[in-house]
Amino acid sequence: MPKERASVKDVAQLAGVSVGTVSNVLNRPEAVARRTREKVEAAMAELRFVRNASARQLRAGVSTTVGAVLLDLGNPFYTEIARGIEDRLAVEGHTLMVCSSDEDEAREGHFLRQFAEQGVRGLLVTPMPGTPQRLADLAALGIPSVLVDSRSTVLPSVGVDHVAGGRQAIAHLLERGHRRILFITAAQELQQSRHRLRGALEAVRAAGLEPAEVLHPSSLTALTAAEGEQAMAAALDGPGPAPTAVFCINDLVALGAIRAIRARGLTVPGDVAVVGYDDLYWAGELATPLSSVRQPMRQLGWAAADLLLGSDDAGQLVFTPELVVRASSDIDR
Repeated sequence: MPKERASVKDVAQLAGVSVGTVSNVLNRPEAVARRTREKVEAAMAELRFVRNASARQLRAGVSTTVGAVLLDLGNPFYTEIARGIEDRLAVEGHTLMVCSSDEDEAREGHFLRQFAEQGVRGLLVTPMPGTPQRLADLAALGIPSVLVDSRSTVLPSVGVDHVAGGRQAIAHLLERGHRRILFITAAQELQQSRHRLRGALEAVRAAGLEPAEVLHPSSLTALTAAEGEQAMAAALDGPGPAPTAVFCINDLVALGAIRAIRARGLTVPGDVAVVGYDDLYWAGELATPLSSVRQPMRQLGWAAADLLLGSDDAGQLVFTPELVVRASSDIDR
């Protein structure tokens, strides 16, 4: 059986002081005489005392824990967002609890209920279609929330102008002479996917071209390298003309697309140019460095946590992404 944890009373008894003195050592050490403080600290060390933060927060009525439900912590994009959240919360002495929804509405709802039961100070969520209603229900219980990597006119949100991101990527490929572009995207239920497609279509029309003739979307069920490889393979092996360029919904998908291209003895960018999205830390380190639309991942997390903590008066913050052109697409046709 695990040993019962030592209490403040146990520390006070061993040190020969009052419970109030132990409390002062924990919360206002400067108010306690040095010798008395050392006796209490020695007792804490001997008993392996760890303060009960949950009980303390219950007494104070204010939690220092924030919950985050992000789409997929297996994707470095969301890991970087979580790091930004963590960095901002640490400034206030707050703690982050984070989990993945895996784009599963039921899973997200389960985690949100768990966080609510644990009395978190607030929630940070990368949303799905049913997320706003779930967060509205929790807001009625006094639990605030901020949407992350999303743009909303209803809820506080921190997002990216993905229309601009999609426009930049496709405009770049069109400028390089490509007229058969595969766009490996995600389900249109995801706002990010809809906005990037909108930007891509805007770029094609701005060039005076017909979108149906130039841009060929292919939707994935999971945003992974394996799924990207399958989508690219299907486009290259299909009966129609093969694409000369591919724009991928994220860098992991782009990695899979590159595998499919090279498996067929084709070259990047000679036969097929590739552009990703996110600009993950390894994008520039590949054998053929990957062109990618850079998102300010850590800044997204920091800003979302800042908004939740009430340090920013703005209800909606929008960052502008930036296309970083590298060897995977930097060739004229």
